[in-house]
Amino acid sequence: CKQQNGFPPHYAEHITETNLPAELLPACTTLEYILPQSACAPPVFLLVLDISMIEEELEQAKDSLQQSLAMMPQNALVGFVTFGAMCYVHQLDAGTELPKSIAFRGSKEYTTQQVAYQLGLQKNDPRGGSLGSAAARQFLLPVSDCEFTLNSLLDDLARDNWPQEGPAGIRRPQLCTGTALNVALALLESVCTNASARIMLVTGGPCNVGPGMVVGEERAETIRSHLDLQKDRPNARYTRKSLSYYTGLASRAVAAGFSMDIFACSLDQVGLHEMRVMSEKTGGYMVMSDSFSMHVFKDSFRKVFDCDAAGYLQLGFNAQLEVFTSRDVKCSGAVGCLASLGKQSPCVAEQEVGVGGTCRWVVGSLDRSSTLAFYFDVQGQQDASGGHRPKHSFVQFQTVYLHPSCRKRIRVTTVTQPYANLAMSDVATGFDQEAAAAILARYAVNKCETEDPDDVQKWVDRCLVKLVARFCKHSKDNPASFALAPEFALFPQFVYHLRRSCFLKVFNASPDETAFYRTTLLREGTLNSLVMIQPAMLKYSFEEGPPQPVQLDAESMKADVILLLDSFFQVVIWRGEMIQAWYDAGYQEQEEYANFRQLLQAPVEDAKQILADRFPVPRYIQTSSGGSQARFVTAKVNPSRTHNNTGAPPGTADLVLTDDVSLKVFMEHLIKSAVQS
Repeated sequence: CKQQNGFPPHYAEHITETNLPAELLPACTTLEYILPQSACAPPVFLLVLDISMIEEELEQAKDSLQQSLAMMPQNALVGFVTFGAMCYVHQLDAGTELPKSIAFRGSKEYTTQQVAYQLGLQKNDPRGGSLGSAAARQFLLPVSDCEFTLNSLLDDLARDNWPQEGPAGIRRPQLCTGTALNVALALLESVCTNASARIMLVTGGPCNVGPGMVVGEERAETIRSHLDLQKDRPNARYTRKSLSYYTGLASRAVAAGFSMDIFACSLDQVGLHEMRVMSEKTGGYMVMSDSFSMHVFKDSFRKVFDCDAAGYLQLGFNAQLEVFTSRDVKCSGAVGCLASLGKQSPCVAEQEVGVGGTCRWVVGSLDRSSTLAFYFDVQGQQDASGGHRPKHSFVQFQTVYLHPSCRKRIRVTTVTQPYANLAMSDVATGFDQEAAAAILARYAVNKCETEDPDDVQKWVDRCLVKLVARFCKHSKDNPASFALAPEFALFPQFVYHLRRSCFLKVFNASPDETAFYRTTLLREGTLNSLVMIQPAMLKYSFEEGPPQPVQLDAESMKADVILLLDSFFQVVIWRGEMIQAWYDAGYQEQEEYANFRQLLQAPVEDAKQILADRFPVPRYIQTSSGGSQARFVTAKVNPSRTHNNTGAPPGTADLVLTDDVSLKVFMEHLIKSAVQS
């Protein structure tokens, strides 16, 4: 840094010893400024709807879109694109009685110039090329001007019945998702580059026509699995080409400052594995569910348009984030939903982590929970000029973004950290094991994109062993002498659950599920990341009064308790065998068992609170001991009681059918590795 930035002249009128500006208060590490004379256009939402899904699903999707129109700010601009075998860009101006749309062939790949020409939006044409132009107003209008027209259009919208060859049912409905996204992106590129715009894809099936297709039309051809991708089987032949295609779309969106959201609802895969790059690079949302009628989609879609007390959307658009560091610190890179802008500076490290080689990134969309992880490289004991390293390092983050109030803002966060002594004896007091687990998980997920997950798991194990061996107290080759400070005590447990999680394990998960889980982890902060890695569990019982947090262990699954498991993606209420028997007998409906009714209701109310506060909205499950959906609990708990524990004492806890090692065995091996000479 090595320089001071002066305050604006008007600050001098108010600064006194007792009235300091926020910039000089140690507690104010983050400040946000509204930049003067920086007006920008209102937010733009381009809705892209799949109309090839079955009637029931299409009606539910249309209902959610109509609800979103009622929630959008009246000055927000909205556009509408539908697609099946063909792609249609709908005109929303009310100048004609009959609705009109511009059709694009689904099997053809269009350039931006071709789309703009067909829509009448050529930049050299005085009719088009900007949001306020007459041509652009055919397709993008304020909600206040087109709400009735768009609602009427949605009411009359029918399922795409493009004729198919052969007997009914042997072919998938034709779906040109790649073409639709390309046309939507070209439309926005032509009229509102670097504006507050987002493309919202709502789809219920895989792309099987034109560019970006992930599967063929024949239903006999199954969509690729992880094993198919590993062995490069014939049904994975589309993946490499479609990944390249969607990466190209993502790069165009990044260059224009747009975000791209994907809301996918289907019992089968829809191609999130290939399309993931669009959400990940642009900061867009990704939501996956089984049906458009489920609250997972409906509530998540609605929450995008929630407004604050002032009536503004709780979003930021087209954000550019830059990092500044003192000379002794270099930025290796960032891991999260962002893309590089390729700016070089002295604070850029040679070794890259995640999206590195730059000090400036772009994020198409931000919200209150958006979180990015930055990795830094500390230089040696001497700085670049040969002088002794200072006692503190400094890092500053500057984020410029477009606010829904149509003003540009800049948020500045400045932090300083003292250096540890050479013996590193004071590291333990400053070690944040929760943040360290979240940072390690992000790094591991990022490595999984280019390395085999099994190799990444071994890398995680080596990191844990090195850390524990460095900071534990022990006598060499004596496991009984092992002791770990409280600041590190939970970290091995976090790593144990990370190794078993869906982020590093792809067994029993589809590529789409893995893509959804990993992308969500890259968006969330420390607390939510920890819930994904090691789910939280509460116990409800008659003996202990209020709900009590319990260990994520099979021993907690007792017959006379109710458990509430929060794994971020699912919220599960599990009833023990005795509780379920009482429930089946209907005791909760009798007045003399009011306390039992209250016990059943308590976890339901707590689950509702979790569902109301979280995005994406998790799946809500109620099950019991031995129930089919009890697998969501048994898959997460520490398998301390399994079918292999023949010597386990008889008890009321459920057995977990798995060959995974327990946390106890894991810790024994860790201690043995840490103390060996």
